Amino acid sequence: MGLLLIGGLAFAGCSSTMKVDSGPIKASTFNFVQNKASESLTAEPSRQAIHAMIQDSITSNLSSKGLNRVNSGGQVTVAYLVVVGNNVSTATIDDYFGFGRDSSDVGDKVHKSQTGSSNPNYFEAGTLVIDIIDSKTFKLLKRASVSKSVLRTAPANVRKENIQQAVNEALNDLRVTH
Repeated sequence: MGLLLIGGLAFAGCSSTMKVDSGPIKASTFNFVQNKASESLTAEPSRQAIHAMIQDSITSNLSSKGLNRVNSGGQVTVAYLVVVGNNVSTATIDDYFGFGRDSSDVGDKVHKSQTGSSNPNYFEAGTLVIDIIDSKTFKLLKRASVSKSVLRTAPANVRKENIQQAVNEALNDLRVTH
């Protein structure tokens, strides 16, 4: 189910949830957490394409704030997960959220926030959660998220644009010092 959901992920609409902010982040480099998905999942083209769009969007946003992407050894590590749900079920795609971190707990919180409404109409929502972690102490410096309606049939260019808008919204208040 998760493979199909992430393959069709595009966002529309907006709302945010789950903020953690320990103040300005003092860093000039970042890397993404290592992919924890199995090779068979990672090899699926639609999943790879969505991860590439998410990482390109995060890289673009952080670069505009003076954080340069490196393959490893960055001063901060960026982890993210995608939670896609509807009125009934939620799927958490945590390939780049890292080991030893409770993605299911975050997914449950997102599910509760998505289904806490008394609206009986069907919906599909996607939530992108982005964590920025100190690479030496492993302290969570920033958790930002954005939830939006899912657009399943959006063409790739619209999907990429919507993901960039979602990332920009989630990281809007991120402050970086060098």
